[in-house]
Amino acid sequence: MIARYLAPLAKEFKGAFELTDDTAVIRSESGFDIVATVDTLVAGVHFLNSDPPTSIGKKLMRVNLSDLAAMGAKPHLYLLSLALSADTDEAWVADFVAGLAEDQEAFGIKLAGGDTVSTPGPTTLTLTALGQVAAGKALLRSGAEIGDAIYVTGTIGDGALGLAVLNGGCASLSKHMREHLVARYRLPEPRVSFGGDLIGLAHAAIDVSDGLVADLGHLAEQSGRSASVDVARIPLSEAAETACAEDRDLLTAILTGGDDYELLFTGDAAKEAEILSRAKRCNLRLTRIGRIGEGEGVHILDKEGTQVSLDEQGYRHF
Repeated sequence: MIARYLAPLAKEFKGAFELTDDTAVIRSESGFDIVATVDTLVAGVHFLNSDPPTSIGKKLMRVNLSDLAAMGAKPHLYLLSLALSADTDEAWVADFVAGLAEDQEAFGIKLAGGDTVSTPGPTTLTLTALGQVAAGKALLRSGAEIGDAIYVTGTIGDGALGLAVLNGGCASLSKHMREHLVARYRLPEPRVSFGGDLIGLAHAAIDVSDGLVADLGHLAEQSGRSASVDVARIPLSEAAETACAEDRDLLTAILTGGDDYELLFTGDAAKEAEILSRAKRCNLRLTRIGRIGEGEGVHILDKEGTQVSLDEQGYRHF
């Protein structure tokens, strides 16, 4: 299976030795730092068994690329660990690898090695991505400054609502809207190019994986600041707007549900014109949603400036 399906993914990286060794040799370029991230997807937890294998492969790749994007790093190599349930057939593997292959080409990343085992438990997929960024220039969560504007790319809430659709929710939405939400859940768009463009402009950055409120909370905590967000400014897709108009209780899911993989970052509002220009160059929607201040915590404010109470803050693994 390794020779047939996985070795072809590694053929462009000479240090992988066509996956015939247990290690890879990685030579770092002078003047660059290596950025490393790892994510695991478990069947029944992070994806549905009914999801197309091609989209599962792409999602596994993209959630890691989103982490690299939040650091401003350019994708370079990845390691792959597959614990496949005993009933996994070869057709599933072929389609899963096809998704990886398409995204390798799209994002310029190569397989360096990994491990493949069988498991009596649910299929568990782990990908470790390595990126490169100019030495000392990686974007961190800890650099937000008082007075910074808070920005987010794309739209928020589609991932959580897409999962809801797959579980039978949002039935009143049109077929087109439901398909849009499901696509956003299954195939997030890592903002790799824009992440690199933020170096020198963003003070702190994170990607939205566990929910906007939770991830902004991580950024604020690591920076020793507070964050205020105007709920009316949060960018929503047409499908999310329609769903929320029909059921205001969905607002919590939109703010805390996660799986959006958009970039959330802070920067000097005086440089907003340049930030917006770079977003436009990447053909990317960008919205200023709030401000960094003194104190601690994340404060979600309505149109009157009253804090919105949320039953939860974001996805929790434990």
